[in-house]
This record gives sequence, structure tokens and C-alpha cells, in this order.
Amino acid sequence: MIFIDKEEIKKQIDLNEMMDQIEYAYRLYGKGEFFMPERPVIEHNNKTMIYMPCYTKEVIGTKILSLFPDNAKLGLPSLDGVILLNDGVTGKPLALLDGQSVTAYRTGAIGGVAIRHLAKKEAKSVGIVGAGTQSFYQALYACAARDIKKVGIYNHSDRNLSSYIKELKAALNNDEIEVVQYQDVKELVKNSDIICTATLAKTPVLPDDEELLRGKCIVAIGSYTPEAREIPDAVFNLVKNVYIELPYAMEETGDLRIPIKSGKLSKDRVVLMSDYLKEPTKEIKEGETTYFKSVGMALFDICASNYLLNKTKEN
Repeated sequence: MIFIDKEEIKKQIDLNEMMDQIEYAYRLYGKGEFFMPERPVIEHNNKTMIYMPCYTKEVIGTKILSLFPDNAKLGLPSLDGVILLNDGVTGKPLALLDGQSVTAYRTGAIGGVAIRHLAKKEAKSVGIVGAGTQSFYQALYACAARDIKKVGIYNHSDRNLSSYIKELKAALNNDEIEVVQYQDVKELVKNSDIICTATLAKTPVLPDDEELLRGKCIVAIGSYTPEAREIPDAVFNLVKNVYIELPYAMEETGDLRIPIKSGKLSKDRVVLMSDYLKEPTKEIKEGETTYFKSVGMALFDICASNYLLNKTKEN
């Protein structure tokens, strides 16, 4: 069995190839060429373990994820875990991958694919709400999906982001991209073509202002529980449809469940990305607002992990 750690994953990663794997996962989903039972989520004393099994024709995988929010007080990541890959025919263990790193790269890629298809081609700026691990990767993938010239970061706390910004600039490795910190989320929204939210907020982190949000591509990948939401009601007055990964998202996340319950969003306006990608590529018009909400699914992890395993073997 092969062990693939964070350093090896970083060495093998190609951001555009990873986004291609997410699109491949959407195609598998659209064709029904997978088996993915509902993931058990076990919570106790604010400590959550998530078990995400998935079968494809090529491989069987299980992601075991821990979500411990109180780790922040210890200076540790709140998300951690491993991914186990097994042979699809014999069940033989093939690889064990660092789940934290795979999760970061594949979640970033999910946002990247949304930007590939839902952001206007001439988008030059992205605003990231949140300054954690996922925010970092959303910025990387946004810059891979579009010719971004300016990345804005907003964090609700007064934490000094100088080292975070320095690390992000180094990872982007492009002197043409400016990285700035905003003190006001309204300023970030105003100056961004694309907005990515990556927080664990319980209430909306974007201003409930239609004119401010009009014409933006909004990608929400943070809050995931039924009572929590990052996105305000104004967004549902602006968008024609909301794009998601799987129907269960309408129950799992407050970003969908709450507006559906209140009548701000009807289920017939919720569209699966797997269905959207079957259609001819659409050009996003100037002034059009788009919104994608991600809660993740094991199929993404398994396709991403199998890609990393194959690249590791090749190299």
C-alpha cells in the first residue's frame, strides 16, 4: 500500500488537472456510474467525525474526516483526516492519503470549476471572505480559472494577515497579481467580480444589498449545517438559478434550506452542476449574477485521490 503525504500531494498537484478531475466526477455523477451512500456524521461535544464512502468502476474509497472547531484555540487546523483507496475488484488496500491536503485541493477545485463556468470570462478580481485554509485554496483556484489581477481578503476578526498574504503571494507566484486586505466586506464586494465565502458563519457574511451583489459570481463553500448560512436573501432575488452538487445539499446546508423554507428560493430553481455541464457552454453576460453552493461529496475525494495515486505511480 502506498502512503501519500502532504508534501507528495503538493509535488504532484496541477491545479487545472485537479479541476478536470472535479468535472470528471460531475460526469460520473450525471451518468450514475457510482455508488455513494449517505455519509454518516457523528457529533459529540462539538467534535464531529464524518465517514464518506464511495464506489466507482475504478476504485473504492473512504474518506474519514474530523471536524474539531475548538482546534483553533490550540493553533491547529479544524479539519483533518485520511482517505483510504481500495481496488474496485479485489478490495485490496491501494493507498492512504493525507485527507486534510486532499480536502483542501479538491474543495478549492470545486470552487475553481464553478468559476470556470459561472464567472464572466473577463473577470479580473476575486474577493475572499475568510482567511483560513479553504480561503487560501479558493484564491489559488480562482486565479487558475480566470486571469485574475487582484485578490482581496476580508476576515471578520482583527487578526494580522500579513504572513497569510505573504504566503498566498508566494503560492500564486505571479507578480502581476495584487493581494490586498479589506477592512470592510462591502468594499471587498464592490471591488470584486468573483466572491468566494469560506467561513463557518452562522449568519450571512455578505451584505444584504442587491445593487452591491448584482453582476457577481458568488461561490459559497463554507457553512454546511442546516442552521448556518453565509449568503443573504438578496442573492436569491438576483439569480435565476442556484447551482449545487447533489440534492441532499438542500437539506444539509442553511444556505439552501433556510431560503427554501422561507419561500425566498423554490426547489425548481436549484440546478445540479452535473446537469448544467451536460449543456453547451454558456457565456455569462455582463450584469448577470450567478451563485454556486458546495457541501462536497465523497465522489470528488475519490476521483481526486485516484488521480493523485496515478500521478504518484507515474512519477
